[in-house]
Amino acid sequence: MTEASRVPWRYSTDGISIALRVTPRGGRDEIDGIETLADGRSVVKLRVRAIADGGEANRAVIELLSKALRVPKARVRILSGVTSRLKQVAVDGDPKALGETLRGLTAGKSEQKD
Repeated sequence: MTEASRVPWRYSTDGISIALRVTPRGGRDEIDGIETLADGRSVVKLRVRAIADGGEANRAVIELLSKALRVPKARVRILSGVTSRLKQVAVDGDPKALGETLRGLTAGKSEQKD
């Protein structure tokens, strides 16, 4: 498997798109690393304290990513998976800097899921 296929984010001219697996009511707001799903896709694991009700977990995801990537909340938006644990999120900004920050946040926290 190549490095690119293990990285759960894609670069664009406007920023990056990140594949996430979110755990609501996870006890804390934290990025837990990278996980490979049973179908072979890689996702960034994220946990938030908020419950999955009325968009609270989605707001917590946006807040966590904006803080972790040091961008304004307005630059983080959910592209798909609004009602799902699996989400696709876009973050506008310098793609190279965002990718390097994400790599640092997820380094050494990867695991395989059967």
